[in-house]
Parts: sequence; structure tokens; C-alpha cells
Amino acid sequence: MTTDQGDGSTAVMAVTPLSGRCAEVVERAEHACFGISPFNSYFSTARIRELAAWGLDRFERVDFFVPDAPSAFTFEALGYAPAMAAWKRADRASTPATRSSPRWVRSAWPTRTSALGWAELEGNAAFGRLHASGLRRYADDQGFRDACREATGWVLAEKLPAGQVPDEEQVEHAVRYFLAELPLFLDTPAIVGAGTSVFCYHQPPAVLRRLYGGELTWRPAAGQGFAVVAPAVRD
Repeated sequence: MTTDQGDGSTAVMAVTPLSGRCAEVVERAEHACFGISPFNSYFSTARIRELAAWGLDRFERVDFFVPDAPSAFTFEALGYAPAMAAWKRADRASTPATRSSPRWVRSAWPTRTSALGWAELEGNAAFGRLHASGLRRYADDQGFRDACREATGWVLAEKLPAGQVPDEEQVEHAVRYFLAELPLFLDTPAIVGAGTSVFCYHQPPAVLRRLYGGELTWRPAAGQGFAVVAPAVRD
């Protein structure tokens, strides 16, 4: 579905839920969680403010998930030593967009939005439970492990030189990034204390279509949805 311009102050967004249940969660309009990648130039300051304005025009609450600390796993997979990977992660996480935009959003709507980084999530009981469960499932469930590794390979391939394919060791390093994100795809309502929540991102990997399509052994919570949200293409 495509949103209308409304009062003229909010961008027009194309919204595509990944399933019928996801569409129901979008219609509930209770809580939205926007994924913000510190690696992706798509998330400029202007884009984040645009998403915030759009989301808060339609949802009761909006949070921004910024996977800051786990991004070091991707740098390790690309060949950086752990100390350098942590430095690179901190450098990327402190870009103007990822540093200032969530703070601007919180100051503009202090009671209706917040930023979810690793500092906020690692002490969250529901997140910890889901993360630990994901690690166990990754170790014990071959089908689930293959799906996680496929998603990780897709992400890594975009960061390697053209034609280069990530090897097994690289994927095994980087998959920890995906496993750290996974709780937000499975049960954001439990993490943030909402009845329902829709995770919003502009380009989901194929594994999320399988997850929300019920093709994996782990299923999202009843109140969890996912929608592809991006600026609508004008004719």
C-alpha cells in the first residue's frame, strides 16, 4: 500500500507488509521500529528525519534500532583485527546521520520515540532471552543455521570487491551481527513493552520473507510484523 501525502508535511511512503499478519500489525499502528544501518548511505540525516516524521504521523510510538556494537562482527569478517574492527565500528556509528538524527528525533518527540542501540538492549531481559535462544538455535538447527548464513553471505557480498564471494570463516564471523538483530524481527513487542510492533526497513534479505512466511522453525510473535518502507516512486 502507499500512504497519502496527508497534511503535506510528511513524505509519501510505499509500504509493503511481508504477510497478511504483518498487514494487520501495520493497521494497528501501535508501534514501529525503524532499522538504521550505520554502513548504509541510504540513511542520511534527511532520510532519518523523513522516516521519523512519517512514522510518528501514523504510529503511537516509534523507535530507531541502530546495531552499533554488533557491526564490529562485520568488520572482523572483512579482515580487521578485533581491536581495529571495534574502532571502525565506533567510527561508522558516529557518522552525522547515526549520531545526530536519533537525538534530534528524541528532542522533537521526547515522549513518543527513542533509539535502541546495544547499550539499551544488552540489559533488556526480553532481548537477552531472544538473543540466547537464537544462538542456541543456530548451534542446533541446521535449517535455521543455513538460513542465517545465507542472509549473512548476502550482506557480506555487497561489501567485498566485485566478483569475490565470502568464505566460510568470514560468514561465521559476520553471522553474529545478524543474530544480534534477529530478536527485533521476532518479538519487538516484548522488548519495548508494546502490544504490536512493525519492523520497518527498505530492503529485507530473503530470509526475512521466509521467516514471516512461516518457512523456518522459529516464528515471529503474534504481535510482530515487518514492512518494507521506502519513498514512493513518483510517475
